[in-house]
Amino acid sequence: MQWKLFADLAETAGTRTVSLDADCDTVGDALDTLLSSRPALEARVLDDDGDVRDHINVLRNGENVFTGEGLDTPVDADDELALFPPVSGG
Repeated sequence: MQWKLFADLAETAGTRTVSLDADCDTVGDALDTLLSSRPALEARVLDDDGDVRDHINVLRNGENVFTGEGLDTPVDADDELALFPPVSGG
């Protein structure tokens, strides 16, 4: 599976995409693996309690996981996951 990172998250990670070879069952497992491989992202993505910050969107195949099972959403090896911070502009 592959993570796509956007805006300052890509800058923090040093890349726009991260492929995971790990065996992950849920989005939460995949997020833990991502943050382990790119520790600089952790403070930007997680709050002090270890939860995903309210303003960070987590997508699986283009759909926000928090409209369903959240981080317990099952994943498949060919899924595309994404992290979106808030973006503004004009």
